[in-house]
Amino acid sequence: MSWNGIQRPARAESSVILIRLAVGLIFFTQGILKFTDPKMGVVRFTRIGFPFPQFTAHFVGAFAIVCGLMVLAGLLTRLASIPLLIIIGTAIATTKIPELFRPEQGFWYMVSDARTDFAMLTSLIFLLIVGSGTLSLQARRRFR
Repeated sequence: MSWNGIQRPARAESSVILIRLAVGLIFFTQGILKFTDPKMGVVRFTRIGFPFPQFTAHFVGAFAIVCGLMVLAGLLTRLASIPLLIIIGTAIATTKIPELFRPEQGFWYMVSDARTDFAMLTSLIFLLIVGSGTLSLQARRRFR
């Protein structure tokens, strides 16, 4: 590969699929876990203090599954990103921010623990701005 080939910008439109793949798979699998693993669903929501933890865990899990699949497929990606932003924002507010105020944890513990949440938050903002890209069901629908 020549030096010019290295300096040339990537085709950003088609590379959006990599962000969609990461975001979609993580939310899809986490949504399934809200139904199949009580420690990741009802027990966790009870410990955090959500009212009606069984309903809430399954409600959040259903949105994570459906919206995660929509992001994966690239179908109404911007719209699907909004509930996922609410989910990740709530997760950060209820599980990561409190770590700042625990004496045995603090800022650096929280930063380390929140790395996936931060990656999901920024990736969702990216998808909200950019959309689904050219390798998506949305693009195929527009092309027809």
